[in-house]
Amino acid sequence: MNFRMIGQVVGRVLCIEAALMLLPMIAAVIYDESPVPFLITIGITGGIGLVMWRVRAKSGGITARDGFLIVGLSWIAMSLLGAIPFVLTGDIPNYIDALFETISGLTTTGASVVTSPESMTRGGMFWRLFTHWIGGMGILVFVLAVLPMSGNRSMHIMRAEVPGPTVGKLVPRIRKTASILYLLYIALTLVETVLLIAGGMSFYDALLHSFATAGTGGLSTRALSIGFPSRNRSIGAYNSAYIDIVVGVFMILFGANFSLYYLILLGNIRTALRNEELRWFLGVIAFSVITIAFDIRNLYGGVGHALRYSFFQVTSIISTTGFATADFNLWPEYSKFLLVLLMFVGGSAGGLKLSRVMLLFKSCTIEVKKMLRPRCVENVRLDGKPVDGQTVYNALTYFTFYIIIMLIAGLIVSLDGLDFTTNFTAALSCLSNVGPGLSLVGPAGSFAIFSPLSKIVLMICMLLGRLEIFPLLLLFVPFTWRWK
Repeated sequence: MNFRMIGQVVGRVLCIEAALMLLPMIAAVIYDESPVPFLITIGITGGIGLVMWRVRAKSGGITARDGFLIVGLSWIAMSLLGAIPFVLTGDIPNYIDALFETISGLTTTGASVVTSPESMTRGGMFWRLFTHWIGGMGILVFVLAVLPMSGNRSMHIMRAEVPGPTVGKLVPRIRKTASILYLLYIALTLVETVLLIAGGMSFYDALLHSFATAGTGGLSTRALSIGFPSRNRSIGAYNSAYIDIVVGVFMILFGANFSLYYLILLGNIRTALRNEELRWFLGVIAFSVITIAFDIRNLYGGVGHALRYSFFQVTSIISTTGFATADFNLWPEYSKFLLVLLMFVGGSAGGLKLSRVMLLFKSCTIEVKKMLRPRCVENVRLDGKPVDGQTVYNALTYFTFYIIIMLIAGLIVSLDGLDFTTNFTAALSCLSNVGPGLSLVGPAGSFAIFSPLSKIVLMICMLLGRLEIFPLLLLFVPFTWRWK
């Protein structure tokens, strides 16, 4: 194991995190706030990062095990240091709560302990939502895009950070792949910002909500004011059908597989539209929107308004963004149950991941056929291509770990004495990186109700969900730390 190389890459990540903190510091200065909290954090984070970066590493590549360790340790280090500005600004004085908010932001979960977001400093608010944007694509992918690193090292890091059952390269060079992904990410963020400004948002609010949408996070600068107590879900506060549609469409765009956009840029539009995962994604959304709209039509005085609120909530949950324009705690049981199922499924980068659900569904279908026809020989296929057995096995293994972790987390959280729905959906939403759950952690709720122990468990769930379980889980396996 190349410990010095691991430390060197983690040091690079911390240096980039320190550099990114310059943006919220500039926002603080613009709004006549003290930049000192960010200057202190930048000094601490950058100083630690530079020391680690300057350590001479042994020659040689990074193994798969090293890649997992780099990703796990990087996210933990980013979270621990990224919580400092919230404490120093006084926005979130308690460090455990500040760490919860930071991990929620970086993992793009959107679960929040902040009950009055409007009272936060502008710099602190900028950092709170900017963490969504940083975590959405993954800071390790950003490192690969801007810093030179050999292909062998890059692939193991990218494989450990990028979500999904398989990781592919858009182009032969990993660094160029990472650059393409980030350019697409930036371009879509800017387009959404312009459209939100056209809908009446200020530049500050439009930019920050675009950060939250791009990262599929869901935290906001505004509290809901329409039928909600003062809490932290924002889009409903604008009461604008135009803004609902713009954000809803971009939640779909950011929830889909980014490699499809690269195909479109190359002119392969038909290939992109024929993608099986995309068709499943859009099909699930269409089915959910229509059936939920029919189920809630009496609550909103007609099908038109029901479709508007159904579309927004469905796209928010399946993309794991977590914005809300309605309190779906008050919806009929069918609608709530379907939203919980969408929390499990997720899109291309949340929940179990739709691609895994597809693999498991097709694998189960084939097993049923084999029971009826034992001599039947059939392989699982995606986009018409056979999927190797190891990939299907990995999907099943991930699903097993996912369920076990969710049940254990829910059991520990239940020690707080809250109701079953709150405990179960809190664990599910954090592990799936969704944000809102049901009951006390619904759109009008807050995670501030949990004890420090429960918050720590939910933080671990958020990291496990964002990092696909194994990069973080391997940190606690003794074999991982052996030299050979």
